[in-house]
Amino acid sequence: MCGICGFIGKQEGKEAIVNDMLNAIRHRGPDGQDARIREDAALGFCRLSIIDLEGGMQPMDNEDGEMTLVFNGEVYNYKALRKKLEKAGHTFANHSDSETVLHGFEEYGTGVVDHLRGMFAFAIWDEKNKRLFAARDFFGIKPFYYAMINGCFVFASEIKSILEFPGCPREVNREALEQYLSFQYSILDETFFKGIYRLPAGSFLTYENGRIKVEKYFDPVLTPKKMHGDQKIMDRLEKVLKESVQTHMVSDVEIGAFLSGGVDSSFVAERFTGNKAFTVGFMDKKSKYNEIQVSEELAKKLELEHHTKNIDRNEFWEAVPKVMYYLDEPSGDASAIALYFVSQEAAKYVKVVTSGEGADELFGGYNIYLEPEALKWLSWIPKSVRKKIGNLAEKLPENLKGRNYLIRAAKDVEERFIGNANIFSNEERRQILRVPTDALSTDQLLKQYYDKAANLKDVDKMQYVDLTCWLEGDILLNADRMSMAHSLELRVPYLDKEVFKVAQVMPSNAKTRKNQTKYLFRKVTEKYLPQESASRKKLGFPVPIRVWLKEEPCYLAVKEAFSGDTAREYFRCDEILKLLEEHKKGIRDNSRKIWTVYMFLVWHQVYFEGKSIFNN
Repeated sequence: MCGICGFIGKQEGKEAIVNDMLNAIRHRGPDGQDARIREDAALGFCRLSIIDLEGGMQPMDNEDGEMTLVFNGEVYNYKALRKKLEKAGHTFANHSDSETVLHGFEEYGTGVVDHLRGMFAFAIWDEKNKRLFAARDFFGIKPFYYAMINGCFVFASEIKSILEFPGCPREVNREALEQYLSFQYSILDETFFKGIYRLPAGSFLTYENGRIKVEKYFDPVLTPKKMHGDQKIMDRLEKVLKESVQTHMVSDVEIGAFLSGGVDSSFVAERFTGNKAFTVGFMDKKSKYNEIQVSEELAKKLELEHHTKNIDRNEFWEAVPKVMYYLDEPSGDASAIALYFVSQEAAKYVKVVTSGEGADELFGGYNIYLEPEALKWLSWIPKSVRKKIGNLAEKLPENLKGRNYLIRAAKDVEERFIGNANIFSNEERRQILRVPTDALSTDQLLKQYYDKAANLKDVDKMQYVDLTCWLEGDILLNADRMSMAHSLELRVPYLDKEVFKVAQVMPSNAKTRKNQTKYLFRKVTEKYLPQESASRKKLGFPVPIRVWLKEEPCYLAVKEAFSGDTAREYFRCDEILKLLEEHKKGIRDNSRKIWTVYMFLVWHQVYFEGKSIFNN
């Protein structure tokens, strides 16, 4: 696991520039850094040593020195791939997984990505042909950003590295802000920084003769098939899950595990080869915001050395600016801060951890996936009639039982579901913004995804949207940044292309059934986990934001931010202050809306107003 950066083009002082870029992401690889300077290119690398501790340093050249690689990630099938390449005549200089990517590119060209099993973001500079090739893994586990600045193509693992390039402008992308207010994360390819883009998951890029070309090589579209009997599905699922966890144990250093007490992380913790587990919580152990007691009981049964931390309100609040710095872009997902603390705790003991990200998206784990079944009782009514019922329901008191059900039943899934976060509606975000943009509405933005899933059932459509948007933009971004902030490699065994092949064809009733999420996945885990863990309802990383926002210190901090100059520049302050006051008085729970706006303002302080984050 590492950090990569570089640029292509004529530029004075290449070495100094690339070193500045590397220093900005030193936390991704504190075990060493190096750079390769060519006539038209400079590539940088900072290393977190996991495989081939003595060798494997980058940037890495091929035999004749005409190609140079910088690679971030892990290739779990590198030994098998190496044997194939050696038979094809390639000579290896070390035992790292990175070198198989370089020789694989020589052998297969852009098709090398199809031969890789793992997580990756890498760039290969071809000195002879003056061409750059870059790729990002199937699901977007590892990040890759790029920009054109003063005629140079600039890339890096994190945006903050690109910002170090001379002449890089800093301008807020207001369209990104408007979409963020609905999705709670940055969903556009163009980031919150105007002119800086992310390479989408499952894509590769070529840069040659001043032109950038991005192509998609993987799309996690679901193709459910009718299968006779649950046992057949369960047998396939059990086999591939066990094999994937084992595959993700490739390492020359100790591996730990995040443990929430829920079924996803618990199954990985039961199967992995390490003996250390890590959990954080809030308030007291009996609180609904604390999973420490549950995970302690499981860790004891699994005979794991368990490390825990209870996060108090003040240290949580103090960490917010740091979290925004490491994230690069605003995130309204408060669980990112919990991830920051559990990563901090784990990094005291290990350099690698496993986690359960991806299981919910693959196997139907979110409670919202039960909604299509719940709404079916009204689905037979003509849509025009349902619309009228929904319009009437919107005029009813907000706390009236059944009101929201009637409103949502009046809408098709394409209208009501934008992902696991739906913070401000299109109308609400325009109401609070001082200067709304020409941003697409949420349903217009997601139309391309719903079109691809047009022939699927509603629950499968919802999963596809989450697999392509929510997973990459929220879940995996938070996981990468919060772990790497502490120089910790995080591995996600569920997000494996072999696991996906099984999940891809699972029928919807194998995922949600009898008002239960991850139905057959839970059945599989019952062989390995206590019943209470296998069947435990999903909590995620519950954070008591709604509680703290009513308490004086936090309420006053947010009120000050909502009344400040930055707030006045972007928002109608009377509208966002109204949200805060309603929440304080208990009129309605506005906590997620308040938090989403507040995180943007904190991020703006860090990246545009020079707020210091390392003074604690």
